[in-house]
Amino acid sequence: QVQLVESGGGSVQAGGSLRLSCTASGYTNKATCMGWFRQAPGKQREWVAYLYTPTGVTAVVDAVKDRFSISQDSAKSAVYLQMNSLKPEDTAMYYCASRWESCFLVQQYDSWGQGTQVAVSS
Repeated sequence: QVQLVESGGGSVQAGGSLRLSCTASGYTNKATCMGWFRQAPGKQREWVAYLYTPTGVTAVVDAVKDRFSISQDSAKSAVYLQMNSLKPEDTAMYYCASRWESCFLVQQYDSWGQGTQVAVSS
């Protein structure tokens, strides 16, 4: 099993930035795909970004790809979500998740963190 812990959420004004962190422990060799997801109040959870840890290849959803980026620190078993130019519509609970291979299967991530709240005010 992989344990994931997110941090870095908070309240920020529109236009600001936040960097979310996710630290993995346990069977981290099984977490070749690390993803970020978000769920806004009253909405379904949506995929935001993923990173394939063996190569660092990333993907970010089109809606935020010009503002968000994902990166890793392999030595720390950590992935980060850098969020710039934040908008009120980015307000959501952000979750870190992992799966073994096939990162594009965003509906099938099987280890999840507890989430970190991001609130963006106008």
